[in-house]
Amino acid sequence: MSSPLGSFLVPDGFGGPSGVRALAREASTVTEAARLLRRTRTDRRARSVLPYAGPHRVSAHDPVVLVPGFMAGDSTLRAMSAFLRREGFRTYRSQIHVNVGCTREAGDRLEQRLEAIAVKRGRKVTIVGHSLGGMLARGVAARRPDLVEGIVALGSPVLAPGAVHRLLAWDARLLARLSTAGLRGLMSADCFGGECARASWEESRMLLDPAVAFTAVYSRRDGIVDYRACLDPAARHVEVTTSHCGMAVDPVVMDHVLTALRAQQVSRANLLAAPIDEVGSRRVAHR
Repeated sequence: MSSPLGSFLVPDGFGGPSGVRALAREASTVTEAARLLRRTRTDRRARSVLPYAGPHRVSAHDPVVLVPGFMAGDSTLRAMSAFLRREGFRTYRSQIHVNVGCTREAGDRLEQRLEAIAVKRGRKVTIVGHSLGGMLARGVAARRPDLVEGIVALGSPVLAPGAVHRLLAWDARLLARLSTAGLRGLMSADCFGGECARASWEESRMLLDPAVAFTAVYSRRDGIVDYRACLDPAARHVEVTTSHCGMAVDPVVMDHVLTALRAQQVSRANLLAAPIDEVGSRRVAHR
């Protein structure tokens, strides 16, 4: 079966995982979710003995928007949201119920969402995006650095969006056929292999403002995308041993996300404390 994904989405040197063995690696999502459950129980017991008020109670302030991956919705990042809220971040949903619509339209809606949050909170927003969500985040950050303080991409194949398992290519073909049949709100063939796809990909690879922090989390065990496609030269790379789907629930990944967000807080504090004539040079070294 031929793939509906444009050949330009799979540059030379890239190729998606293949076969049943690759998909079998995704079964560890169950283990990673169980690890989260154990971690949550342990944290809950630890918090239960603490007084209601005190320095351990952190009020949520820094805004973070969570963006789901292909064919996923905001609910898949609910555990990540709860974890970050406990650590003092104010999380927001992307308002994507199922990420199956045109990526360019999704990017435009995400930009509007970020703008509304930035105005409400009076400051820039950080985006945590899983897979396709990370690509959308990078595209919006490139064109609107005035809205985005940083990005954390989880298993996002920015360098080769088409370097995915054949199962995803089959899903793409199904969506394109349903769109052709008249179902609205779904990715069309143009979104996978036409000018729409090309424009979305090119936008996700635009140069980032040096002031926008960028962390890319990847896994060599990824059974869905070619992990090499996640190694954006503009990002700080963090390797984990998690499955692709498990990145949304693995507490190890959550810890890395938290580390990235804390680093942004430190960088922002340094910028605010720096003399005016040093701010420009500090921004260049922000990452």
